[in-house]
Amino acid sequence: MARTCRGPADGPFLDPAPMDPTLFWYAVAAVLVVVGLAGVVLPALPGLPLVFAGMLLAAWAGDFQRIGPLALVILGLLTALSVAADFIATAAGARRVGAGPMAVWGAALGTLAGIFFGPLGLLAGPFLGALLGELWHTRALRRATHVGLATWMGLLLGTVLKLALAFAMVGLFVLAWFF
Repeated sequence: MARTCRGPADGPFLDPAPMDPTLFWYAVAAVLVVVGLAGVVLPALPGLPLVFAGMLLAAWAGDFQRIGPLALVILGLLTALSVAADFIATAAGARRVGAGPMAVWGAALGTLAGIFFGPLGLLAGPFLGALLGELWHTRALRRATHVGLATWMGLLLGTVLKLALAFAMVGLFVLAWFF
């Protein structure tokens, strides 16, 4: 069926076909998942919670026909596990060597500052922040270096755990979508 003009004032333009809103929601879901995957490595973004939000939105957009409640519960549990693992790994790395609260704050601030210096900043920022925080607290360079390394290892372990959980979540989502 041919589309018609609404009237002579409309000119030669035809009425646009209405857009299916499902495509829009799938696109938003995909953006959330991609940004969330970036957030697994970039500490300023809540990585896996964004991935989960995107997957939940995709399931909703498809009326939960492809992704059912069991898959969503498992994805939600993996998200909660990732948040807990991130906090536990960072705290365990710092507390294992008796880091003070200034070292933990320094690592967090160093991580945020490291974002602006690319991959090298993301690697060095937490270490330097923890080192400076502990140095400010104890004034002992050797101890501060030890605390900085332990805190950095905790952050690195947390990132590796989040990456593993991200791949598990994406894999589970793909399996649930196609099977």
